[in-house]
Amino acid sequence: MLKKNVGTVDKILRIVIGLALLAGALAGYGAWMWIGLIPLFTGLIGTCPLYTVFGLRTCPLESK
Repeated sequence: MLKKNVGTVDKILRIVIGLALLAGALAGYGAWMWIGLIPLFTGLIGTCPLYTVFGLRTCPLESK
C-alpha cells in the first residue's frame, strides 16, 4: 500500500482542479481535459506517485 504524501490543502486543490477539468471534458472543450482524472484520483487516495519519485510530501509526518 502506498504511503500518504498529499496534504489536506493539496488534496482539496487536486479534487477541485480535477473536477473542473472533467466538467470541461464533458462539456466538449477538448479530449485533453480528461487528464483531470489524474489529479482527482491522486487527491481522493491521498498519494501522488510523482511526489514519491521526487521525495516530496505536503502532509505532516506520521507519528509512531
